Amino acid sequence: MGESNNKNTSRKSISVIIISKDEESMIANCLASVQFADEIVVVDSGSTDNSLGIAAREGAKIVEVSSGSFQDWRNRGAKESTSDWLLYIDADERVTPKLAQEIEDTIQFTSNAAFALRRNNIHFGRWMQFGGWEQDRIVRLFKRSHLRGWEGKVHEHAEIDGILGELKEPLVHLTHRNIRDGLVKSYTWTDTEAQLLFEAGAKPVQPFTLLRKFGMECFRRLIAKKGYKDGMEGWIESFQQAINRFFVYERLWELQQKPSLDERYQLIEKEIVKQWGKKNNT
Repeated sequence: MGESNNKNTSRKSISVIIISKDEESMIANCLASVQFADEIVVVDSGSTDNSLGIAAREGAKIVEVSSGSFQDWRNRGAKESTSDWLLYIDADERVTPKLAQEIEDTIQFTSNAAFALRRNNIHFGRWMQFGGWEQDRIVRLFKRSHLRGWEGKVHEHAEIDGILGELKEPLVHLTHRNIRDGLVKSYTWTDTEAQLLFEAGAKPVQPFTLLRKFGMECFRRLIAKKGYKDGMEGWIESFQQAINRFFVYERLWELQQKPSLDERYQLIEKEIVKQWGKKNNT
């Protein structure tokens, strides 16, 4: 890791915080890309593979959590870290040498409270430059003293005190590594998004709602944001994003049912038991 802050009290130190679960195939290269840091903290939410063994081997500080959401894990990472600056990345993200150098140079003299990073998203092996992905900016670098905390169950965001800047070099995001992973990742937040819509009193979901949500998202990604220009990968990604919207409203429909689907099946079970009782009494 980078030179310790104790050796040079004028130098600003940096901790990298990595959120991880079952990422043994990705975390080693992730850790290798952040060895410039003074400290690496891995917040693990219940890995059952060798993710923790790899993290320990590479000298990371491991924090294990049994519950919570991304906002909780990011806040926990901040609490467990010790440096002047905090850089958050996920196990499927990579810091390039140029980005590492820019970060190290920038934090030594800036008066900004935080920085947004441009992110190059690699979907199905292709750098996505359309479909909305080309505008991806994420706020991930923070001066510890100016970070108030993370909020939001879906698409969590940080609250800061001070000015937000932006770095030039991109962070590389190796996501949607195959069709199955793309679908699984799209579905991961479905329950949470549907629950938030339900709690907000969303209108009852009708058949046309499902068609409209799917069609609008497909049009937005594929046509309006020109996802088709990313070739076959752009078409697949646009449809997967549309499928995700379909799943969210399908799940919302389920939450809106009275009686619930579980209660309906219980009633059917009781009726069958009742029928057998009548048969045995005859």
